[in-house]
Amino acid sequence: MKPPYDRSYLDFVVEEQGRLFESLQDVRPEVDSADFIVSYLKSSTRRQLDEGHAYYLTQDAAHLKETFLEESGYVPKAGTPIKGFAPNWIGQFYARYQWETGMSSAEAIGKVPLEWLIRAYPCLHDLDLGVAVQKVGGDAKVDDNQKARA
Repeated sequence: MKPPYDRSYLDFVVEEQGRLFESLQDVRPEVDSADFIVSYLKSSTRRQLDEGHAYYLTQDAAHLKETFLEESGYVPKAGTPIKGFAPNWIGQFYARYQWETGMSSAEAIGKVPLEWLIRAYPCLHDLDLGVAVQKVGGDAKVDDNQKARA
């Protein structure tokens, strides 16, 4: 399956989505992290990234959050935060998984449910991100450089 946008954007998108999910716990620790993550991945803002729109692909975490809140009207819900580095890694995982499989982020969250990924995090987070995506997705491709590191 063809990636939705050029590889030159990939590392930035992966990093910024990780920062976006992690920043929530720093700024609003009372917010339900899972609700925010699922809502974001199913949003029209994230769909713009999935479709390779350069304006969205170049937004940092702060701007992505601002854009998401403005476009979606999302109202954060009180609940349990996901603590530690897990939100960052989860954000990176879903961004990389989406790029590798070419499916939408909304489809990705359906195929790899957040609750499952949270439980699998302790086993997966020490792996190279591309290898973790391949192990979870099976059908996701991993380039030769990642295979050499594995």
